[in-house]
This record gives sequence, structure tokens and C-alpha cells, in this order.
Amino acid sequence: MKEFVISEAKAETAVLVGLITKEQDEAKTKEYLDELEFLADTAGAVTVKRFTQRLNGPSSVTYVGQGKLDEIRQFIKDEEDQEREVGMVIFDDELSAKQIRNVEKALQVKILDRTSLILDIFAMRAQSAEAKTQVELAQHRYMLPRLQRLWTHLERQGGGSGSGGGKGSVGLRGPGETQLEMDRRIILQRITLLKQRLVEIDKQKTTQRKNRGRLIRVALVGYTNVGKSTIMNLLSKSDVFAENKLFATLDTTVRKMVIDNLPFLLADTVGFIRKLPTDLVDSFKSTLDEVREADLLLHVVDISHPDFEEQITVVEKTLADLGCADKPSMIVFNKIDAYTWIEKEPDDLTPATKENITLDELKRTWMAKMQDNCLFISAREKQNIDEMREVLYKKVRELHVQKYPYNDFLYDINEE
Repeated sequence: MKEFVISEAKAETAVLVGLITKEQDEAKTKEYLDELEFLADTAGAVTVKRFTQRLNGPSSVTYVGQGKLDEIRQFIKDEEDQEREVGMVIFDDELSAKQIRNVEKALQVKILDRTSLILDIFAMRAQSAEAKTQVELAQHRYMLPRLQRLWTHLERQGGGSGSGGGKGSVGLRGPGETQLEMDRRIILQRITLLKQRLVEIDKQKTTQRKNRGRLIRVALVGYTNVGKSTIMNLLSKSDVFAENKLFATLDTTVRKMVIDNLPFLLADTVGFIRKLPTDLVDSFKSTLDEVREADLLLHVVDISHPDFEEQITVVEKTLADLGCADKPSMIVFNKIDAYTWIEKEPDDLTPATKENITLDELKRTWMAKMQDNCLFISAREKQNIDEMREVLYKKVRELHVQKYPYNDFLYDINEE
């Protein structure tokens, strides 16, 4: 069976491949490849080259056209001649079994797509039994439709039971086909077992959530690497793992907080990303129950990211898919200390864009949209954190009075 092994090879070199299409212009493709490079770096690979091609859509045979494939193959060969081996080629979209098989045959190196790369990072990051089970389930779901390519190198020989043995006879099954069916059965059995494990884990989690008492639940949500864990550490004075890598947090962490004698629960959740694999979302549904059961969502946004508005859209779509679109929420723009803008010339009459708008102007724009459901902070520099605590206190207290009108603060704040 295929294993995800990037994490085992340190400083392995990678080539990235993306498409420029009618739906995805050159600037967008560059942003996606920037993110793909960050993913590769998180997985322990060093990017040495990028290739892009303008097409109406991906080729069903090789993703890119034959000419571009030849160009990539020549680059790999040239690197080998200079004793700089290319370890893998990573494509910015999910590839079919047919595409992977054909590209592997042409390039003769390891081929990954965005999904398998994300799965590898998740496998590296998983710490708890729940996260490890969820990742393994997603990996097996990803592998299942791609099993066939693992056995195409085996010669289909005649033989088997029965006499005559004409072509197409049921008794004539080559070793490749037999192995394929065996692997498929093993994976399906494993998927069933993993699903059962997650059901049991989910029951335990549900019981734990019920035992938390009458506390308002607040969940930090957002794109990956926007600073959710740093905010969690700052507000709850805990030590949740946080670093400048994608998917630093996989396991949902819940901490009890008290602001001015008002206790509530704060949860740090896994970050979202563009083109998040469906199997991964399905596998992590139990983890994301903290989001579903939250009374208030704090949508954290990296305001210093040039494409933060699309990241907001990605998160909002994922929340809608989880059935959380109507939950009370507020946007927390983080990393204001890293926000940059380009000052326009006095005689420049072109419309303002997100590249040349000041932070104060941006604040007014979003505060006009969100009214009092919008905050601007820097968790790293601890800017406007007191304001955030005040707003959070007000929101939580309102929700508490609405949810528990006859039991306002009638419980022990030290109760788990």
C-alpha cells in the first residue's frame, strides 16, 4: 500500500506545477503556488522550481500538456546531470489515478498532488488517538480510487482455475488483479474499523462536552496560520503549540477562561485551507463538533496576508458546509503589526485597492460592514488585547443571559 513519506526525507527537493485558466488568472495561480510552497516547506521539502501553463482546464491524461510535461522532464534531467536530484513533483490540484500513472511514467519521480501533501502534513501533526484515526481514515479514502496504478506494472498472466481459459474467462485472473482486489478489500475493512473507532471517540467527546456544565462555548476558527493558537495562549494563559507553519494545530484544544468572574470555554480548532480535501473534512467532523456546538465563533483573519479576503470566503464556505453559517460570530483581524500598504502618488486617481489602502481606512471599511462585530489586534505584540477581552466579555455575557436566563452565574466558576 502507498505510504505518505515526505516527512521521512529531510530537505527533499520539489518542483511545483499549476495551471492558469479562465477561472484562475496568473496572479491567483501565483498565490496558490505560494501556498503550495509553504505546504511543501511545512512537510520538509525545498522548492527548486515552479512550472505554470495556460490551459482551458487540466488535461485528463497528464494534467498539463505534453509540451509542458517534456519541459518538466528536461529540467529534472538537467538537475540530475548537475547532481542535484529532484525528489518529487507536486501538482496544485487533486490528480486522478490515470493522471498520476501517466505523469509518473513520464517523469520517473515521486508525484504528489495538493491533497496527498496536506494528508502527509496532517499525518506529521497528528498527536492524539482521535487525530491519528481521522488522518488514517482520510488517507485510506484517498488511496482507494488510486489503487489500480500500484499494480499496472505487473504482467497479467493466464492460468487460474477451469479448462479452456479463453480471454475474458472468470477463471483467468492475473496476479495484479488479484492483489488489487485484495488491497481494496483490506482498505475497505480498515475504513470500516476506523469509522467505528471514531464513533466511539465521538461518544466519549459528547459525554465530556455534556459534563462541562452551563458554560458558553466560544470557538476560534479561521484559515490556517492566522494566529489562532497564539490568541488562545494569550487569552487563556495556556501553552497550545503555535508556530509559523501550516496546520500547527490539529487536535481541538478547549480551555476554561474567566473574565471579570464570567467563566466560559474557549476552543482552538484546526485551520481551514483552499481546496481542502472533502475526505479530510468528512474525517474531521467529530473534531469540528466544537465549532458546531459553539455559541460564538471568533473568525480570526491574518490582515497582513495579501489575499485575506479570499481566505475569509474560504472559511465562510467551510462553516456553511458544516451548518454553522448562522451562528453568532465576529471577525478578529490579527497581525496588524505586519500590515503593509503602498502609498499612492498625490495625482494618482486610480481607485483604492487592498494594496494601497491604509490600515485606518481598512478598519473603517470593515467596521462599517461588521459594526461592533469587528476587532483589530496583534496577538504577537499584544496590541488591543484588553479591548478584545472587553468585547468578548460583553458578547459572552449576553449569550449567557439568553441561554441560561434563570441561572446567571449560579455555578462554581472552578467547576470543570
